[in-house]
Amino acid sequence: MSVNKKLLEAKSNQELEEYIKPESKFVPEAKLYAYEILKARGREFSDEETARIVLLIEEENTRKNFTLHHNYKKSAELIYLAAVLGIGNMIWKYETLDSGRKFFTALLTLAFLFGLGYVVSRGIEWFKFILLVLLAFGLLGFPLMVSEFVNDPVVGVIYIAQTVLQVWSLILLFKIPEAVRTQQTD
Repeated sequence: MSVNKKLLEAKSNQELEEYIKPESKFVPEAKLYAYEILKARGREFSDEETARIVLLIEEENTRKNFTLHHNYKKSAELIYLAAVLGIGNMIWKYETLDSGRKFFTALLTLAFLFGLGYVVSRGIEWFKFILLVLLAFGLLGFPLMVSEFVNDPVVGVIYIAQTVLQVWSLILLFKIPEAVRTQQTD
């Protein structure tokens, strides 16, 4: 979302002062525009205010130049693909969703998977450890996957494919170089 500078130019100096206050809740871009407009109108800023605005400009430039490591995106896509396979599994085994509670549980599980994918796509570095723990708990159900493979091969293949995708996703997250992780947390 972009800030319309012309709308800010129409505001009074007193209204623009609200934008540059330290406790202001406005987006950084709006704060920068307010600073520029006030400066153009002849407002003198203290050293503290100028330092705060300079820091804001540096943070905004860093945010604009920030790019996530491609493994975050690939990992998120693999998690999304595992969730889509879960939807396919729900369709294949629709007769097991005979009650509202089972259906709600299945939807909640899918929403959780899509949520995991979203968090991974945001590049939150420590989240891979949570995924590792979740995958370890999921692997406890591996004997169930094998028995499901014997009972219904299609569902068994879907379960195994989901597990492989999730493991691959986790491997990609752990392969992100330390230098990239350090740069992204700065």
